Amino acid sequence: MTDEMVLRAQRFINTAYGNGATLGIPKLEENGRTGWTVMYALTRALQYEMGISALSNNFGPGTLSALQEKYGKLDETTIPSAKFCRIIQSALYCKGYDGGDIDGIYSSRVKAAVTKLNSDMGIGVTYPGSALWPKAVKGLFNMDAYVTVNDGSATVRSIQQWLNGRYIQRKDFYVIPCDGHHSRDVARSMLLAIQYELGMADGVANGAFGPGTRAGLKSHTVSTGSSGVWVRLFTAAMVLNKRPVPFASSFTSALASEVSTFQSFLRIAANGRGDYPTWASLLVSYGDQTRQGESCDGITKITPARAQTLKAAGYKYVGRYLYNPSTTSLPEKEIQPGELATIKEYGLRCFPIYQTWARSVDYYSVAQGVTDCLTAAFKAEEHGFKPGARIYFAVDYDAVDEDVTAYILPYFRSVKEQMDRLGSPYKIGVYGPRNACSRISEKGYADASFVSDMSSGFSGNLGYPMPENWAFDQIVTKTIGSGDGLIEIDNNIASGRDTGQGDFYPPPSQKLDTGFDVDFWSALSKEVEEYMQSIGRPGGTERLYTLRECLETIMAHDAAITSASRSHRMRKALVQTSAFWEFCHYSYRDAAEDAGVVLHHTGVVPDWGKDLPGVTRTVDSSTGIARISGRTCILSRNNSIRAGLLDGKVLDSAADSDRWAMWQKVNQDKVFNLTTVPHLHIWAADGKKGDVEEEAPIRRPSLDYTETETFEVLRRYPARGTETEAHARERMPLYAIFEKYNRIVREA
Repeated sequence: MTDEMVLRAQRFINTAYGNGATLGIPKLEENGRTGWTVMYALTRALQYEMGISALSNNFGPGTLSALQEKYGKLDETTIPSAKFCRIIQSALYCKGYDGGDIDGIYSSRVKAAVTKLNSDMGIGVTYPGSALWPKAVKGLFNMDAYVTVNDGSATVRSIQQWLNGRYIQRKDFYVIPCDGHHSRDVARSMLLAIQYELGMADGVANGAFGPGTRAGLKSHTVSTGSSGVWVRLFTAAMVLNKRPVPFASSFTSALASEVSTFQSFLRIAANGRGDYPTWASLLVSYGDQTRQGESCDGITKITPARAQTLKAAGYKYVGRYLYNPSTTSLPEKEIQPGELATIKEYGLRCFPIYQTWARSVDYYSVAQGVTDCLTAAFKAEEHGFKPGARIYFAVDYDAVDEDVTAYILPYFRSVKEQMDRLGSPYKIGVYGPRNACSRISEKGYADASFVSDMSSGFSGNLGYPMPENWAFDQIVTKTIGSGDGLIEIDNNIASGRDTGQGDFYPPPSQKLDTGFDVDFWSALSKEVEEYMQSIGRPGGTERLYTLRECLETIMAHDAAITSASRSHRMRKALVQTSAFWEFCHYSYRDAAEDAGVVLHHTGVVPDWGKDLPGVTRTVDSSTGIARISGRTCILSRNNSIRAGLLDGKVLDSAADSDRWAMWQKVNQDKVFNLTTVPHLHIWAADGKKGDVEEEAPIRRPSLDYTETETFEVLRRYPARGTETEAHARERMPLYAIFEKYNRIVREA
């Protein structure tokens, strides 16, 4: 939107400094919109009028010092020229205040605007009247707002104004925004305020959380009944961390209750007092770095000696990297052979991290999200993480909010969508600064955060509260142990939201299958179709789909089938064969029975099929690509959940609501349907416990299954009987065709 007075300010700069390029004052676009370009030009013009030879966009110490020495303060008696006044008037308009007619006169309108500006900044009591003092001038010549913007908090604004008013006369304290939003500047001002109240002199107080500040806070615990400036500072810190408390000078019982809640949230002693650990957690992202965590992460192999060191130090959860693309750098960064077995042996648990580079914004894209998800999932499968593990994808740099919006959110959306296409074998977490973790999680792209709070200077940590779904809080790097047990780790606080995994698949006995190579599509489809036609399958005219349509559907979901087979250490030809065979035989009668299930459960025709010859299934039916019923879906997945092979809730196969819920998933979600097939094979091998067709257990599907075992498990899908056995014999050559091309690809 064009502002007429901002437009006039731009024209003034262009007219008054027509040879601006020579002077170092660039010509402005006359568009009536304020912004940093305009403020920079006004700053340079001000410097020029003060006789500063080296003009700069920055209103730094030199400009501030010159202003103080030459004028002390600016008002109608000290402003040196009309042009100087017009610069002040223009800056007022660019900040949203009435600067008069930009006529070089410090008029009553200008005075009223300056009085209002000082009041909005919170320095009106310190600097009463209509004069502009040097630090207020510095605040005028930037883009900070002094009124609430973008749904800013009135309470946060009152804190900002209080800080400005109380500390503006200290040497290193400058006017901070009063916009109702926490920020890097506000976080630093809080530390300066703490240091001033501790008695630190100007030049000593620096806004850093150093040893003097830490020592001082340890002697300034506040609790119920306390009052005064320290309670003011403590409640300000609570408010800035988005805790629902008033900004006040009295420590009430209600405040103590909220403090306990905050302490419990961050896993510090919940005593309801403003003690040092609580002060630290409120003021800096890493909090009290002497805290002993239960979690750690690192780039070093966990050997038996190191595992013993970690165990003795109280660690339970170890974060390790799934992949290292470098063959020379950090040789132990990726999980090493036998390492997960060691972790399990010593009673530790592991959570996987995925990071290759991820240290600058140009890494993040939608395409990179797809690649990283596939690589992370395949690596997790190879290392032996079971389905349900949470993989933390990294944002390992100081990602500003604009980067998160433009690049990182699309990347994580892509990771989430690709994981869904794989059948969601693993959960998604995010490692990174607080802001990135919170925003990614709020979008639903991650369900837990591993927070890089050790990087306290990151803009994504400064001024942002802890993500609600934090699982691990990385606070300090340390070295523990000695000799062979010596290990450097990042010490993390654990919330209990993620406990990693403590049991893993053993290393694969043979190569796992990989994604299909489309160069073999013509040969594969030709062999499959010729074989199916040679055995007269499927027969009749009531089939809904052609052989080509069925095969295309199976291969379109190759990523999900590949991931499921890798996760459960079976040949994906088993999944392809069973799913393709069933889909080929999906008939009009199946479709009618599916419709009946819907009519029954939606209450349209509750007794549909009751009197129709040969149609009896109104509550459940074998549906979807692999023709799986709600009941068999529940039984097979329950079997895997109980065996620790699948993360989920055990359902009741006899409960109508559970069967209907699962039927809808296998009917409507192709990926869910196909990734249930491995569980049907595992259940069949386990003897179909919970089913009336219980058979003697056999070895669960594995990479080294014999031909006899393959036949036996195919025979048990989906049921048993003479017809099923005959079908299994017909499916064996089909299995061989799929396995032929899978083997070519995985051995390439």
